[in-house]
Amino acid sequence: MKPLRIFYAAHPSPNPTRFPDSRLWHQNLYMPLVDLKHDVVSFDYDLTPHFLHLDPSEPHKRAFIVANRHKLEAALLRQIEAAHREKPIDVFFSYFYNACATPETIRAIADMGITTVNWFCNAAYQFHLVSEIAPAYHFSLVPEVYRLDDYRRVGANPIYCQMAANPSIYHPHDVPLEFDVVFVGQKYGDRPTYIRRLLDAGIPTRVWGPGWLPPTTTMTTSEIWRNRLRLLTTPAGWSAILRQLSPAPAIPTGERVNVPPSICGPALDDDALIEMYSRARIHLGFSSVGETHASGERILQVRLRDFEAPMSGAFYMVEYMPELETFYDVQKEVVCYRSADDLVEKARYYLDHADEREEIRQAGLARAMRDHTWHRRFEVAFAEMGFK
Repeated sequence: MKPLRIFYAAHPSPNPTRFPDSRLWHQNLYMPLVDLKHDVVSFDYDLTPHFLHLDPSEPHKRAFIVANRHKLEAALLRQIEAAHREKPIDVFFSYFYNACATPETIRAIADMGITTVNWFCNAAYQFHLVSEIAPAYHFSLVPEVYRLDDYRRVGANPIYCQMAANPSIYHPHDVPLEFDVVFVGQKYGDRPTYIRRLLDAGIPTRVWGPGWLPPTTTMTTSEIWRNRLRLLTTPAGWSAILRQLSPAPAIPTGERVNVPPSICGPALDDDALIEMYSRARIHLGFSSVGETHASGERILQVRLRDFEAPMSGAFYMVEYMPELETFYDVQKEVVCYRSADDLVEKARYYLDHADEREEIRQAGLARAMRDHTWHRRFEVAFAEMGFK
């Protein structure tokens, strides 16, 4: 495929409220596009305040959207028009919500002869946050196979594009094995139940991520405001104040299951997460979405971790779902469990069988490197869009 000229607009973090310093999307979307020799022009605009005010059902966020979305749109159109005059833009690639731009703005970009594409990976529970804007794009890249019909229902044109990982970022590290079983990710849903079951079975398990550690201090209102005012003296103070003044959604704590703080750690930054994949004998993945495990309509979803963990050299165990078999030879490249009891049994087995564990780990790494890079995903998606 010939190189494309792409105008790129996305926040570098998957969640600037909880992970303000993460560069995950920059590493996994922007960098592979550059690696593929596309001419990528970045939107020069601070998207952070907008990504902290995404849900118009909350009055203060709706007020921010009304007051500020048009500023983002004006800057977007101005920069795209300037770049397009300099040299024609082939693709507008974004990770946008309804709160970022109106359908009219996306159509205005399309009217310049530019193919418009939006990547979004939270439709499992936040489809309503893109349902207005999605039909205005030529294409929506969708990793949730069970949401494709929802996109079509609102008049959008979805392309199934599953998660992946960037091998320039995700790779094994030469560090000692320190832990037996590890999970890195937020505490919610049925995750605490599985962790507690492993602990009760005597299997050493550690977790890192938002929500696992209990709060250590309780500040008074006056202390909170003194801290906010103190931020004015720092270079990043205004951005930090915006993050604090915009109430963060409560981190779901999952079922009321006791997980001892002694096995818990804080959220890891991008580099520490990737290194952690080489520090444990078994890395866990959980497949259920949100609190759907407590309902009659439990949703299972393939996640970014399902690709970044094997590519980083982890021996990976994740809850089974049929979609995983599209991407891996289950039990030979990754190991799947179907219940808490099955997880305990398999964790014990593979902790005791290092040779088999290593064989599967190596096979998962090879498969991820061969088939599950963002570079490959983009090549397939752009071909489906008609670019040759």
